[in-house]
Amino acid sequence: MLQDLIKERLAFLEPTHLSLKDLSDRHHGHSGNNGGSHFTLEITSSHFSGKSMIMRHRIVYDALKDLIPQKIHALSIKADLP
Repeated sequence: MLQDLIKERLAFLEPTHLSLKDLSDRHHGHSGNNGGSHFTLEITSSHFSGKSMIMRHRIVYDALKDLIPQKIHALSIKADLP
């Protein structure tokens, strides 16, 4: 399952909180969507310490980059410190 794969890819961040919601059903027929899923991610990790919001998002995107855009069409990220 794609959600499990995403969680596995982000495990290196040792999150204290990780919530991943699949919102694909809200975007059925979305223009430009080639079948990839829409997700909302909330992740809390001490690995984000000293990093800007942009850098936190880059860390997440880098871990998932081969899944975008074929499997993941859209990803909303909230990356916080504990």
